[in-house]
Amino acid sequence: QVHLVESGGGLVQPGGSLRLSCAASGFTFSSAWMYWVRQAPGKGLEWVSIITSSGGNIAYADSVKGRFTISRDNAKNTLYLQMNSLKSEDTAVYYCAKEVAWTVDYWGQGTQVTVSS
Repeated sequence: QVHLVESGGGLVQPGGSLRLSCAASGFTFSSAWMYWVRQAPGKGLEWVSIITSSGGNIAYADSVKGRFTISRDNAKNTLYLQMNSLKSEDTAVYYCAKEVAWTVDYWGQGTQVTVSS
């Protein structure tokens, strides 16, 4: 059974940093492309970043490029999102998700990130 469990969210001031983690189990993590996706209050889902199975290819949404860094540790079955220079518009629930055929087949439960002074 596939499980994706996010952690690391919280309340942070504008300009601050957070590191999200996503612990994966129930599938071969090292073979899976992974996404980070977020949903701001009252808005739809927004793709944030994608990383290939080896970590050799990465892409970011323009809204986070230069501020967020996606990474993975295949030995620990864990996906990360380092978020720097956070802005109020980054406030959202952040989900990790498993990619298949350019869509998502499994989602985590999400972790809340609130950027506020």
